[in-house]
Amino acid sequence: LVPVVKNADTLNLLGLARAVNDLARRARDGKLQPDELQGGTFTLTNHGTSGSLLATPIINQPQTGILGVGQIHKEPVVITRGHPLLPDVNDTIAIRPIAYLSFTFDHRVLDGASADAFVTTVKKRLESWSSV
Repeated sequence: LVPVVKNADTLNLLGLARAVNDLARRARDGKLQPDELQGGTFTLTNHGTSGSLLATPIINQPQTGILGVGQIHKEPVVITRGHPLLPDVNDTIAIRPIAYLSFTFDHRVLDGASADAFVTTVKKRLESWSSV
């Protein structure tokens, strides 16, 4: 059961959250209308709610993509101040919240470079969330 947020591109973050919460509540109560399950172009799935770190979600046809989000958990990461691929004496290790993203898309609609740019943009926005 995948409810569709209509005109999601016109909503701000608060409006999107309200729409998702309303659809989720009505889905749990069995009160969704058939048209609220049609017309989607992209799915966001949170398989992390069950504790999963990573999954490979399958596209809901005829949609063009699905982004899976794993459970947020803490991991040690290297904090680099210099070149990211070269050793640096100023590198440090810190514990940070991490979530793995997995993006499945239809190559007939979207090429790999565009898909990579999309995931990179999502990653950067999530990493700088406090400044959004």
